Amino acid sequence: MSGAALGFEIVFVFFLALFLLHRYGDFKKQHRLVIIATLLAWYLCFLIVFILPLDVSTTIYNRCKLAVNSSPAESNGSYVTLAPSKQKCFKPWSYIPDGIMPIFWRVVYWTSQFLTWILLPFMQSYARSGGFSITGKIKTALIENAIYYGTYLLIFGAFLIYVAVNPNFNLQWNQLQTIGIAAANTWGLFLLVLLLGYGLVEIPRSHWNGAKRGYLLMKTYFKAAKLMTEKADAEENLEDIMEEVRKVSESIKYNHPLRKCVDTILKKCPTEYQERMGRNMDDYEDFDERQNSYPSEKSLAKLHKQVIYSVQRHRRTQVQWQILLEKAFYLEDVAKNESSATRQFVHTFHSQEPENKIIQYFYTPTVEWYWECLLRPWFYRVLAVVLATFSVIVVWSECTFFSTKPVLSLFAVFIQLAENTYNYIYIEMACFLTIFFLSICVYSTVFRIRVFNYYYLASHHQTDAYSLLFSGMLFCRLTPPLCLNFLGLTHMDATISHKNTQPTAYTSIMGSMRVLSFIADGFYIYYPMLVVILCIATYFSLGTRCLNLLGFQQFMGDSEMTSDLIDEGKELIRREKRKRQRQEEGENRRREWKERYGNRDDSTRSRAVHTDQKESSFSETNTNRPLSKYTRSNGRTERDRVELLQDAEPLDFNADSVNDDPLESDSGR
Repeated sequence: MSGAALGFEIVFVFFLALFLLHRYGDFKKQHRLVIIATLLAWYLCFLIVFILPLDVSTTIYNRCKLAVNSSPAESNGSYVTLAPSKQKCFKPWSYIPDGIMPIFWRVVYWTSQFLTWILLPFMQSYARSGGFSITGKIKTALIENAIYYGTYLLIFGAFLIYVAVNPNFNLQWNQLQTIGIAAANTWGLFLLVLLLGYGLVEIPRSHWNGAKRGYLLMKTYFKAAKLMTEKADAEENLEDIMEEVRKVSESIKYNHPLRKCVDTILKKCPTEYQERMGRNMDDYEDFDERQNSYPSEKSLAKLHKQVIYSVQRHRRTQVQWQILLEKAFYLEDVAKNESSATRQFVHTFHSQEPENKIIQYFYTPTVEWYWECLLRPWFYRVLAVVLATFSVIVVWSECTFFSTKPVLSLFAVFIQLAENTYNYIYIEMACFLTIFFLSICVYSTVFRIRVFNYYYLASHHQTDAYSLLFSGMLFCRLTPPLCLNFLGLTHMDATISHKNTQPTAYTSIMGSMRVLSFIADGFYIYYPMLVVILCIATYFSLGTRCLNLLGFQQFMGDSEMTSDLIDEGKELIRREKRKRQRQEEGENRRREWKERYGNRDDSTRSRAVHTDQKESSFSETNTNRPLSKYTRSNGRTERDRVELLQDAEPLDFNADSVNDDPLESDSGR
């Protein structure tokens, strides 16, 4: 069982990262390198979170083993040990043999750092480039990242020169490596506290508000009004870009050297625009450089970049609008069914997607009514209280984890109590729940934030390549300081506990922060206390109010602009609801007509087919009869044909009607 737990978590975390990436990314349309790089970044970060509790339990066992194997006379002050007769160690079920964890952490950490500082920024520029060849995209990415990489090289070079000139510093390679790790963790901790302060308040509050049906419905109306504005803006932007593409396509003919670039741009356009542009093309005309001024390849690359962005944005807003409509309709159904006497949930519209038969069998309308109208609000309230309790514990521990005598951090108290009894399952569960809650607070904020239209993680496969890569960069930069902060909260980090005990394998890879005392004893200890101020600011929605004052409409109950947007969104939802009702009524009428007259039409059609078959069989039998007794000489046949031509009467085109059937004309005479 020693390696089974590690292997199981490695496989489980991989499928977890793959599932989340499939929810936000699009495996079919996005580049494979973008998918692989983002998957690797997410996978490594999630893996650190899941494997770290195993490292803690293994470290506690190793400390116990060292204490048992050493006697009080042999103790040199480095370890506080007990006599072998007074202490007995039990190997944890998830014990990882010595030598595996240091190699594992070294590979995971340096791979994630290579991704976040070198590869992912380069791939971001590569994905957003409008170049028409791999060489052109690489060139554009290198130019865009020249300032980015040059700044780091300049800072690192200046630091090396300062160390070489100053005789007081005698740094070795391991110390330089530790300084680099400390610099990266300092940047990550600065951003970590900002995101953590928001998530510690917003996650419990969102679950508490999730129990309020009226609140959710009003917020959905507000989102509908904002999304409709964004949707109209995206459609207008797409029309403008497509008009530029049409002009370029008409000016650059088939035999122009840049026609291949234009064809590449046209392939990225929506299908209806491609068909419209294809009908208006006159490719038989040759181009004349002396008469027309043609765009350059650089301008076409810029247009290509705009087409990719506008098409992605238009598609995303369309999908989000449909999802928001379904949510609004469902919340309105919940509000109507709360006063239902039958206690069966009735939907206004049937689901457009086929439901699973197993779920449909167990999740009956009665079960759905009890869950949505009675149990779910209370479940959300209880969950919000539990999450709020965790948030209070985290805030308290962040402010007191530097105190070792007495130990004030609640997480450190829990771990030390479990360490005295060597209850490894409790240790791993407590560590996992703690770091999992911290990760949820930080990562959910990463998924929620939106930087205009440049960074936005949209579900249902609507996230662009740039946002996916940017999220991978954030995860790789936030996860190492998050884990160090967790080890500090539990006093498993020797820098915080000030004990000369055996460190965890993860801490040994990070190196001793004593090289930079002002960071180890100052920034790492006192900066996390700012989480209290950020939590207070988030609780009173100071950031939301500031954005609202700057012109970015945010959902605020006491704002007049919010009320206007709610009314506008309510009217939009009502209009879409009437539209869908008319569509369903039309489909129901067609279905009833088909059920009522479908059999009659089928019988009439079958009789017509039967009559045609009889007539065709009769004509076939007439044509297939033997013609021996009707055969005549060639001269007689020619003479009969001439007589028939002479006896035929000419058609009277001035008559009122013309009868095509000669039998009817004979009977008339």
